[in-house]
Amino acid sequence: MNFLKTTLATAVLCAAAAMPSFAQDASATPDGLFVDTYGTSFEFSLCGESGTDLCGVLTNLEGESATPENLAFVGKQVMQAEQVAPGQWKGALTAGGISAEATVTQVGANTIEIQGCRAAILCQTLPYNRASS
Repeated sequence: MNFLKTTLATAVLCAAAAMPSFAQDASATPDGLFVDTYGTSFEFSLCGESGTDLCGVLTNLEGESATPENLAFVGKQVMQAEQVAPGQWKGALTAGGISAEATVTQVGANTIEIQGCRAAILCQTLPYNRASS
């Protein structure tokens, strides 16, 4: 069980920082629903006192990580990250007592990448695409 929780947190948190920076549309924002290739999704919105932090609510969880323990976090805010550059936020993803460093990078109007790292060496990057309305 702890392995799956760790896998979920690591997968979600390791997805954005390792990617190169691409020019992006200045009007593009990360607000909205983003889905990975497995069907796991997050609803992202700008938040915080300054309105420039990025908050993420886990909206759906698919695959091997969809355990009863992990499914308990669906519908809950599991990430808050501070903007560190245009189109890039760094913070933490926390679920089930597990926390991982996360970097979210908006690489295009409809694509973000999330890089999650645990112990500074166990990192994974996953792309998420804006869901069609």
